Amino acid sequence: MNDLLLILVILSNLRLLASSRLGACIKWAAWQGILLGLLTITAAWPHPPIQTWVLAIVAASLKGLAFPWLLFRTLRRVQVRREIEPYIGFNLSLGIGLVLLLIAFSLARRLPLPEGLDSEFWIPAAFFSLLTGLLLIVARKTAVMQVIGYLVLENGIFAYGAGAARHAPLLLEMGILLDLFVAVFVMGIALFHIARDFDHINVDRLVSLKE
Repeated sequence: MNDLLLILVILSNLRLLASSRLGACIKWAAWQGILLGLLTITAAWPHPPIQTWVLAIVAASLKGLAFPWLLFRTLRRVQVRREIEPYIGFNLSLGIGLVLLLIAFSLARRLPLPEGLDSEFWIPAAFFSLLTGLLLIVARKTAVMQVIGYLVLENGIFAYGAGAARHAPLLLEMGILLDLFVAVFVMGIALFHIARDFDHINVDRLVSLKE
């Protein structure tokens, strides 16, 4: 089960790199969050402690429901549907993503598998999510896609921690989720004001602002 969920996480990253539709990207990021919630449970199966259940439910609720709702709400306000002219094209982004996936697997072979991680896909999936998030932040112009990139990057960090959820302090993981929630909420407000004042949400044009 862990292998299947981790492969789905990897495929969702590739789909994010290849898509120009902002709404579709938000949905894929939401599904990724739900998959990570399931991974938190399956990693500790067959006897997940109560704190693991709490962490999984909170993570799936925030990543799969709350954050996508905030992003869709912002998307309706700014009335932008697609990433039109990214810094790096979608086909090239997908090609770079495949290279990053190979790098993730190469790095995983050089690292010992931590205790509690019973799948060889765990470290590559976590690294690949982190690298995918960084690529989305760098390669896309619209602030919405950059927020999605930030979410995917954090998903990579969370994916690695999910494997050791039974050993991780619950308050620490909850604190990370709270920081992420605040960051997405603040970014949503910023997106609304950018779109209202400049009629677009392309961050590259912000460099032309002068006092």
